[in-house]
Amino acid sequence: MRRVRVRFIDTRPLRCSQPFRHLWIGTSVSQLGGQVANVAVLAQVWDLTGSPVATGAIGLATGLPAVLFGLLGGTLADSVDRRAVVRATTAGHLLAAAGLCAQALADNRNVLSLLALVALASSCSALGVPARRAFPVRLLPGDQVAAGLALTNVSFQVAMLAGPALAGLIIARWDLPAAYGVQTVALVGSMLAAIRLPVMRPEGTGAVGGRRRPKRGGWRIVLRRPTLWGSMATDLSATLLAMPVALFPLVNDLRFGGDPQTLGLFLSAVAVGGITAGLLSGTVTSRRRAGLLQLSAAGVWGLALACFGLAGPLWLALGCLAVAGAADTVSVVTRSALVQRETPDAYRGRVSSVEHVIGVAGPELGNFRGGLLASATSASFSLVFGGLSAVLAIAVVSAANAPLRTYRLPPAAGTPAAPGTDDAVAAAGPPVSDTALIDDLRRP
Repeated sequence: MRRVRVRFIDTRPLRCSQPFRHLWIGTSVSQLGGQVANVAVLAQVWDLTGSPVATGAIGLATGLPAVLFGLLGGTLADSVDRRAVVRATTAGHLLAAAGLCAQALADNRNVLSLLALVALASSCSALGVPARRAFPVRLLPGDQVAAGLALTNVSFQVAMLAGPALAGLIIARWDLPAAYGVQTVALVGSMLAAIRLPVMRPEGTGAVGGRRRPKRGGWRIVLRRPTLWGSMATDLSATLLAMPVALFPLVNDLRFGGDPQTLGLFLSAVAVGGITAGLLSGTVTSRRRAGLLQLSAAGVWGLALACFGLAGPLWLALGCLAVAGAADTVSVVTRSALVQRETPDAYRGRVSSVEHVIGVAGPELGNFRGGLLASATSASFSLVFGGLSAVLAIAVVSAANAPLRTYRLPPAAGTPAAPGTDDAVAAAGPPVSDTALIDDLRRP
């Protein structure tokens, strides 16, 4: 039995690529500000309504724009300079953040106007994410793409850990306007980083009348490649059926006396697990069985959240959330590497938009689902039923999708592979070449 060597996070992408470093800094700053704002929105809606349905509606206000504008953002990313898309959408997100700050300063008591600004911010973010996601695979060598995605995920987990704690301190000392102000300042920093990104026009796009247009079939590629639809179905099953965040305020009130510090600990526990997994992500990024890793991690996520629904002591509840956070990091890193490596650049914006829609809309709609079910039953039932349903759905995907179970990422450049081995087969690439696939997708 081979021993698995523990490897710490691979930082080569930050050292070797200045453009990726700028992208990572800008994304990290905006993620921290976004987490502070997320806690402020959750606290403001709960204070205004005291309803789990209303806190679940935050997910609806975020998820629906992610679906509508995420797909449009994918088409934009495959049609025009992706740097221009990132700059424009960051500017729009900055205006929405300023609006959130203004409504808090005006002591807004209308939850609908608050949710409308949340939806506007989500729309701008969704338009830009497909272009952002298409950058790493073009900026980094092939064997560093997974490491670059792991670094991005670690920065997100750090933001999840530091953001809620920072939000709690800011709201307690200076109230909601200051929390929204932090997001506004962070997006200014993200905008400055976006200005320094290189031109990134999509490869292989055609031109009609001087205007570039994306190749046909950009959406069908997801359905044509089992590894793509299987990976995305796994993520959707995990998040739509088991997302717990909307239930945190209710669980906190029922079990832990409604202490706001405990609410922050829930969010931080998920981040602690995610950061721990991220710091050891060299172990994950060095393993090439990305499909099997994602399926296994997504199953652990569902089981951990079902256990959280039954946990009585605070230490056990936090432990379950930490396990869930670690599993989520492994799942996200492996899924992202698989999707980016399996997609030709001419289609990468649209495929990334589908990934983003599932990655954002799934959790947010899952929060709404969890809130509705909890209002009809109980928080414990919603969490346990959701977690076990996610495990069952992931098992069905695994059973129905052998290519995903057996998928291996291509080996690092220059790595020899013995003839006839799995590594040699993976090094030869997928059974259908990108050129043949593109020709097939262009047919009506």
